[in-house]
Amino acid sequence: MASATILDPETTAAVSAPAGTRAAVRSLGYTIIDTTDLDAWEEFGAGLLGLQVAVKTADRLEFRLDEKEYRVVVNKADRDGLAVIGWEVCGAAELAELSARVEAAGYAVRQLDKDEVAERRITAGAVFTDPDGLLDIELHYGLRETIDRFVSPTGAGFVTGTGGLGHVFQSVVDWEAYNHLYFEVLGFKLSDHIEVGPRHHLDLTFLYCNERHHSYAFAQLPNVGSAIGHLMFEVDELDIVGRAWDKVLEEDAAPILSTLGKHTNDKMVSFYVRTPSNFGLEYGTGGIKIDDATWTPTRYNAAHYWGHNKNRPVDPTDAADNS
Repeated sequence: MASATILDPETTAAVSAPAGTRAAVRSLGYTIIDTTDLDAWEEFGAGLLGLQVAVKTADRLEFRLDEKEYRVVVNKADRDGLAVIGWEVCGAAELAELSARVEAAGYAVRQLDKDEVAERRITAGAVFTDPDGLLDIELHYGLRETIDRFVSPTGAGFVTGTGGLGHVFQSVVDWEAYNHLYFEVLGFKLSDHIEVGPRHHLDLTFLYCNERHHSYAFAQLPNVGSAIGHLMFEVDELDIVGRAWDKVLEEDAAPILSTLGKHTNDKMVSFYVRTPSNFGLEYGTGGIKIDDATWTPTRYNAAHYWGHNKNRPVDPTDAADNS
């Protein structure tokens, strides 16, 4: 593959990706969320999930999960939903190659300007719109860390590091476009498939880019259209999940989407609730790690060993209800 170039804002010099190497996304770095109810997000994020409020203004919340200055941004808006998925890359050379590859695949790619880079506290980044036009995808590197210790208000410890923030599940319209973008362009690899539906006629596709079992998953769900099904945050103790589940059951901390259960493919023990921005949030622990040298993708005919039951009628048009 030919080298691609980009100006590194730190050096203002052209940086080239080495010929013969193939850049790929490394992890889920951050997400940016729109909400009509910022107060509800503070209670949900800090009170239920145990995220640390790092920045709070009249129009913005920033949550920490680890040593990074933030991982989740929630902006006051006139809509609810996920606005940006921020995929982390290794550095300037990878950003240059991936930007060129995305553009060659037919997407309009724009390098983030100085103000945007400063707001996100990254070294550099690029942005394009995803195939269904649902949200922006940002490629970035150098998300800033803080020397201040992460302190969860609920005592939660989050599994991040090289595995990134967590994962995203998306309902898509143009399945072929997402399949091409994430595998061929962004360099993800196949974790496995889960067959769902009354005749096992639908495939959920799970993709990895590091040791986390999956950082992204997608499916073409009938009647749902283009929408975010859920985000997933993983904690390091079952007791933290259990205590959060108690808050949901006993204090109505969030609307339940699925009860506590265990997944077949990543072995995560988790529950699902609806966020104040109307998409789902999976909160769990115990996800397996992938060894890239030995991993073999497989197929499952069920998503759960036990649990994850819907406790109310499922809306067939709601992505959160069907993820």
